[in-house]
Amino acid sequence: MTTPKIALAVILVAAPVLVSAQGTPAAPAQQAAASGQTATTSNGDSAAGARKTQMCAGCHGIDGWRTAYPEVYHVPKIGGQHPAYIVRALQEYKAGERSHPSMRAIAASLSDQDMADLAAYYGSASPQTASK
Repeated sequence: MTTPKIALAVILVAAPVLVSAQGTPAAPAQQAAASGQTATTSNGDSAAGARKTQMCAGCHGIDGWRTAYPEVYHVPKIGGQHPAYIVRALQEYKAGERSHPSMRAIAASLSDQDMADLAAYYGSASPQTASK
């Protein structure tokens, strides 16, 4: 099976989980989104980003989550990450400069505004450090 077919298969398998998570944004700016407040970061809207987390929360929103494809590794937490870093990482996945097949497929579907909104949302969270 080729890499694009594998990435598509991963997305199709994960789609029911992502759709079921659609109504529940993953924490950071949830209060702001619920109250109608909007935090804007680098032209990104955190409230709009909260409504776009479906594809992210399936991996990045689960404590201790590990993936099995393309290799076993801990999925990084992105809440509290600097917004510019998130945007750049998504741009690099979309351009093929980063190689994770699932992330490349997801980033390919995002517009520049989607990336900015997601970065504003996740960047508004308090950073979390690993515990022992």
